[in-house]
Amino acid sequence: MHPGHSLPILEGKGFTLRPLQRSDADAVLDLLRQPGVARWWGSYDTEKLEHDFFSASAGMTHLVMVGGEIAGVVQFHEENDPGYRHAGVDITLGDPFQDRGLGTAVLRRLIRYLIEERGHHRITIDPSVHNDRAIHVYRKVGFKPVGVMRKYERDPSGQWSDGLLMDLLAEEFVES
Repeated sequence: MHPGHSLPILEGKGFTLRPLQRSDADAVLDLLRQPGVARWWGSYDTEKLEHDFFSASAGMTHLVMVGGEIAGVVQFHEENDPGYRHAGVDITLGDPFQDRGLGTAVLRRLIRYLIEERGHHRITIDPSVHNDRAIHVYRKVGFKPVGVMRKYERDPSGQWSDGLLMDLLAEEFVES
């Protein structure tokens, strides 16, 4: 985020995206430990949660999805060098909130914010090549495959796994 830029509160149909707070730590840790989340995000303990979600060195802005309870986490980072300016996003939903259209709606709201209010012309996302559910959602909002990043990240078993780099240009964004 730019200095002096406050974190957003973004409203959507049936949800609010608000900045992650320390008081959310236990709920987010519980969410990250759910089988459908841990399959893609790996195992979390309080130390890893602190490093990945509350450390300034992580370089991400974290928002939680609420609609009565924390349903998931969305995060983004911004590259502000004028020659490479873009944003990267990631999202996870708790097991009870998957396959209900919430991920698609949340991504659309976040992308609209990043394009219209933050001035980004390009957004990236990088799911596992095996995460068909996520890739389907990303395509629905306009992301297109760019290429496979071989041995991109360690999966929860510790093995190197390929990632699919996808991007979306502002003019390709599908709002509904």
